[in-house]
Formats: sequence, C-alpha cells, structure tokens
Amino acid sequence: MLPTDLLSYRQNGETIIPKKLKIEQKNLEIANELITCFRQVVGKTQGMLERQLLELEGDTPDYKVKRGLAYILKSSFCTFEVVSPLEPQMLRERVFRLAAQSVPSRELVTSTLTKIADELSRELDREVLLKEVHDGLYADLSENRILTAFDTPAPEELLHRYNLSQVQGVFYKASQIILNAHRNVPGQYKLLFRYLKLFQLMSYVEGDADHGFTITIDGPTSLFNPSTRYGLSIAKLIPALLHVTKWSLAATLQSRDTYTNTWKTGRFTLNSDCGLVSHYSPGKPYDSMLEASFADKWDSMKTDWVLEREVDLIPIPGSVMIPDFRLVHPDGRTFLLEIVGYWRPEYLQKKFSQVRRAGCDNLILAISERLNLEKAGIKLNDVPARIVWFKDKLMPKAVLAVMD
Repeated sequence: MLPTDLLSYRQNGETIIPKKLKIEQKNLEIANELITCFRQVVGKTQGMLERQLLELEGDTPDYKVKRGLAYILKSSFCTFEVVSPLEPQMLRERVFRLAAQSVPSRELVTSTLTKIADELSRELDREVLLKEVHDGLYADLSENRILTAFDTPAPEELLHRYNLSQVQGVFYKASQIILNAHRNVPGQYKLLFRYLKLFQLMSYVEGDADHGFTITIDGPTSLFNPSTRYGLSIAKLIPALLHVTKWSLAATLQSRDTYTNTWKTGRFTLNSDCGLVSHYSPGKPYDSMLEASFADKWDSMKTDWVLEREVDLIPIPGSVMIPDFRLVHPDGRTFLLEIVGYWRPEYLQKKFSQVRRAGCDNLILAISERLNLEKAGIKLNDVPARIVWFKDKLMPKAVLAVMD
C-alpha cells in the first residue's frame, strides 16, 4: 500500500475520487521502464537504485506517479538484504571504542580500521581484509542494503496494484464503513468474514447467507486514539472484498484541514463493478500459524475424524461466528472447533460473548494457558462448550480426548 504522501485524489463536494491509471500504452511504458530499472539493479545497493529512480523521475509533472509505482515495486516485489561478512554493529562498536582513544584525524581512520582488521583476523583465524571492515561498517544502513531478488511483475499487474493502493489509502481516514454483501456463494461470505477476523476489525453484522449481509465497520478515526495500524487493517480488507461477487460499500471519512485545524467530512463509495484487481489468493487463509500448525499435525494423525476447513456460518445477533474447524466422523457426529490464542481482553470478551449467544451444543474451545481470562472478566463456568487447554501448540490428541 502507498503512504499518505503518495496518494492522489480529487474532491467533488464531499465525494472523494482516488486517482487511477488507465491500462493504456503510455502508462504501460512508464511501468515497464521502472520494472526494467529494478531488474538492472539486482545485486547492487538500494542507494544506487534510489539514484536511478531519481533520474527516471526527472522534472516531469508525473513524478508522483512514478514514485508511487516505484514504492509498490520496492515494498511488494523486492528483497533487500544486509550483505556483509562481518556484523556491522559489532564493527562500529569496535571502531568507535578504538577511535575514542586518539585525537580525530584523517590518518586515524585507516590506522583504526587496519587495527580492527588485524584483531579480527586473529580472533576468527582467517585473514580479514581492510576492505571487509570498511564495507561492512555501515552495510546495514538502508542505502547500503543489497537488492538480492526482484520478483518481476507484468506492467499491467503493477498498474493494477497502484490503482488498488490508491483506493486502499482512502480508508486510512475512515470513521465508518457500511458494507452490503449481497446474495453470494456461501464460500465467498466465509472468506470475507475470515478476513474481518484476521485483521481484527470491529464490526456489527446483520442479515443471513440467504439474503445477504450488512456489515458496519468502525474506522480508525472513530477510535478514541486514531490508529494508523487499524486504518491499514481496514485497507487490507479491500483486496479480499474483491473476491466477493456482488457488494457495495459507503465510507464516511474524517480529515483535519491543515490550514483551519478543523475536521472535514468526506464520502467515498465503491462496488463490485469497480474494475479493481485483487492480488490476494481466493483460497481460505489460516488466521494464525497456530491454526496452520494444528491442521498439519491433524493430517498426520490416524483417526476416523476428518478435519474440515469449510465451516458453516453461525448467525448471532449483531455478528457472525465462524469456527476455525469442523470435525466430522463417519457415523454422523460433528464438532466445531474454535481456537482462542493470543488476543487482547476486548477481543476475548467479544469472543466468549459470541460463544454464549451461539447456543451450540457441539462446540469445542481450545484456549491458550497464556491468556489472562480473569483479567478480561471471563468466567468459564457458564460457557456452553467443551474446553481444551494448551500452551504453545494445540495437539490433536487433546481435542480427540474431549470428543469421546
């Protein structure tokens, strides 16, 4: 996604209209020029890349577009690494300690680095060259990191990512979003709700799978302390939404006028005909490494119970509960499994409230022993579910034991 200073939009009354690039020859040439620049700098420093990008920008009026495209390439398609045979921080500590014992001078630099190279040669039992010390001293600074890999995108893909990022940036200043997910394939609903859960978004849900859902999401500017991280989480939801066939949303935006220091209200609408392209996989994401690890362990178990990822939605007033897994036995018995890992007290209160309201008699809760349920005000004596406790990893045998 793009930082605020690289976002471009115009305003028509209260309506915000993000800038989007047409997939046409002129823009494809700009994208291809930048991609070529990145390919040519693989194996060289980030500082060299930045200098090449400045030359490409030149003094043209579309510099902001080029800068935005370059930002997406750096953040999404590049791997930068510290390449040094010696640890930079260790080198700096040694050099500064030794240099502090003498009066600073130009001649002192070479002699100090030479002494460090000699010391390290004895300690490491190999010859450490003066050049290694010199080059490694600041190898961990961003401009000295090496572009070790570049996952070359097609020019069209880069333009699509740019357009999506411009729209995502609108939600950094949202106070409320009302999303209507019209009647869709049930699996698409589940993917959408899983991303809501994954990004820990505060939402109120109305409706059902047969008629569609209306989801009201609190934006970052609705919080007592506006959170940049929360605004990014909402922006991350948009690529997931693009996998839903029929939807529409309306967002209320709040921004502070830098001249009058007053808050201004803006509006933004978007729907499934927007033409944006998602880079998210349409598959079902695991909400955590904990879930992925549990599923892997289950696959290696010898049991008649089948672990399913595709789980039915459980409607709850004002929300929807989506258990992490369903366990199905050939004799027809089924259990739903919800893993409660490492979450804030507010999330735990909401989660256990959902469990009580769901009224499921076949629900299993796997709860981390690291959670301070007492501090969150949660009492397990009135939770209508079977409980499994775990420490760092949830073991399948523990879950099987409570199903007998």
